[in-house]
Amino acid sequence: MSEQNYEEYWKLTVEYTDINSDAFVGTLQIIADFIDNNSRRTYTKELYKKLQEEVNKSYPKSDMGSVRKSINQFVKLGFISPKLESYFDDTKEFLSAKTNRKRETLFSKIFYSNSSFNSSVTNHSDIHEINFLVKTLEELGKLSKEDVTALMLVDINSISRGYLVKSELEAAREQAKDIDFKIRKYNQVGYLFNFLNKLDDVVFVDDELYFEEDAKSIFGSELEKTSKKRDMYLHRLYKNQLKDESLGNLGEIKCMLEKLAYPVLIASHIKPFILCDDKEAYDVNNGLLLSKTIDSLFDLKYISFNDDGTILFTNKVSKDVVGFWKSYKLDDVFLNPKRLEYLKFHRSLLS
Repeated sequence: MSEQNYEEYWKLTVEYTDINSDAFVGTLQIIADFIDNNSRRTYTKELYKKLQEEVNKSYPKSDMGSVRKSINQFVKLGFISPKLESYFDDTKEFLSAKTNRKRETLFSKIFYSNSSFNSSVTNHSDIHEINFLVKTLEELGKLSKEDVTALMLVDINSISRGYLVKSELEAAREQAKDIDFKIRKYNQVGYLFNFLNKLDDVVFVDDELYFEEDAKSIFGSELEKTSKKRDMYLHRLYKNQLKDESLGNLGEIKCMLEKLAYPVLIASHIKPFILCDDKEAYDVNNGLLLSKTIDSLFDLKYISFNDDGTILFTNKVSKDVVGFWKSYKLDDVFLNPKRLEYLKFHRSLLS
């Protein structure tokens, strides 16, 4: 990684952080309509000033600098091109989205594909920071919050491969620590974390960023959305105990239901983790080692297990799925009294 001035960093500044808010969507709608209505006009300072006045009329600010920030954020985030030439693909669909969920999915696509933090209405940049961050995550598997902060110091143009390797990230992390970057640039760091939390298929678990599929492979499918935190070491011990139980009873580490040795198996809590006390959360009897398919059905409370190990299906499960799985059951060897107590609790959650 090349030497650089510490003031060179990913400059993400925004006026609104809630992508579903009226101010965010409404301001973007004004800009898109303005571009449509002025598509034949060449960019000028006067044209930009006119847009500022329109935005300020609907969403007034204490000063025009804040108005310009509210417009520039849509260039940085990837919705609008510099010089107000056009809006990118999916912007209109984002504006017409009927649900927050659809809007968030479209934001993920736009933010990943188009965002460039050094761009503005008056400046074009070919640097795509989120693309670089995601590719670094692909390379390393996970990124701590310190790693993500350190990435904001990276001169992307100096890294031709498009991502950092471990040694380069460690150097950036030391640099960020030496200059108190996280403290000095608190707002910009906060904006980045805010938008990363809105991306589909990535998730923070105990302050580390993962692809959601990878996180499920490591921690199970119950990626809690509350403040309840896992003890990572105890969770690994919990999963290891389930593996040992499977190995001891099936001769190989396999799904306890299907008895197949999938490359990825989930340590699935019976009583959901967010409802457990500290003892229950890491009690091996409160777990089953399951394939991804069965775990997802079990975790969503679409199925449970009767005391004889047969599958209990809810009416949310289609007939063809019931027909496929109805002959499967958990062996008695996995149905000790304590686990049966947890399964009774799980059945009470079915709807």
